[in-house]
Amino acid sequence: MKLLLVVNPVASNVTPRNRELVEQALREHHTVTVTVTSARRHARALAADAAASGVDAVVVLGGDGTVNEAANGLVDTGTALGVLPGGSTNVYARTLGFPNRPVPAVRLLVDAIAAGSIRRVGVGQAGSRSFLFHVGIGFDAAVVEQVEKRGGLKRWLGQGLFAYGAVTTWLSHYDRSRPRFRVHLPGGEVISDGYFAIVEETDPYTFLGPRAFRVAPGTGPGTGLSAVVLRDLSVVTLVGAGLAALAGGRRLEGMACVAVHRGLESVRVEGGGPFPWQVDGDFMGEVDTLEITHRPDCLRVIVPSPPGHAAS
Repeated sequence: MKLLLVVNPVASNVTPRNRELVEQALREHHTVTVTVTSARRHARALAADAAASGVDAVVVLGGDGTVNEAANGLVDTGTALGVLPGGSTNVYARTLGFPNRPVPAVRLLVDAIAAGSIRRVGVGQAGSRSFLFHVGIGFDAAVVEQVEKRGGLKRWLGQGLFAYGAVTTWLSHYDRSRPRFRVHLPGGEVISDGYFAIVEETDPYTFLGPRAFRVAPGTGPGTGLSAVVLRDLSVVTLVGAGLAALAGGRRLEGMACVAVHRGLESVRVEGGGPFPWQVDGDFMGEVDTLEITHRPDCLRVIVPSPPGHAAS
């Protein structure tokens, strides 16, 4: 196959040694061109150009933000997306079933390509941006904004930086005095007092070390979107929701200040003024309204081949 390897050199888990081993593994069986991202949205342009020139697959060695950008360049094309874990969390790679280290993951990826293990999957669409696993609205996005301001520390602090960002955002960087947005669901139901919302395309929402952090378990290919809305930002609600998510997520649906809705084709969010939002861990700024939809079967993705079907 003809492959483009897109490398984010500043991603937390991208080292010269990892990059060299990944390139070697891919070149053993395929024609590989390597490009390095140099700015935000660069991966999207690289992926779109690759698809237009007939490249068979774009393989990303980077974090979830770089993977998201590449996916945005590949939606509705015949070029497949390959994902290798180069970031601090690597939600999408791990959701697909890859290990959380680049070298073991590239071995599985090579086997998957040899086995023809490429699946059409759906994506979410938020405004003009596609997303692979979630959109975060309100408090969640404000935390991502604070983390991005200290992005140089991610390689060293990893997920500890997100914990620090959550505490400082709750204390001083997000208005908790009033609800920030309304969530309109299909059929006319409205959740009028949203402080923090997650709209998922796949489960889990994220990982804390080896543990999945689940807010709408079971969300995935063919299920449509799931929306989880926190109607309160008290410490009791946040800690309770966090513990429930670490325990598998099912208990969230029984919490009084949490609304969970599944199987949605669309969601509309309207703010009482601008509200922050993020896609797949990438802060997008603030908007007054946001339309979110599910787009089925529009992206080709390389997935680990089933046991017994990997190439020898």
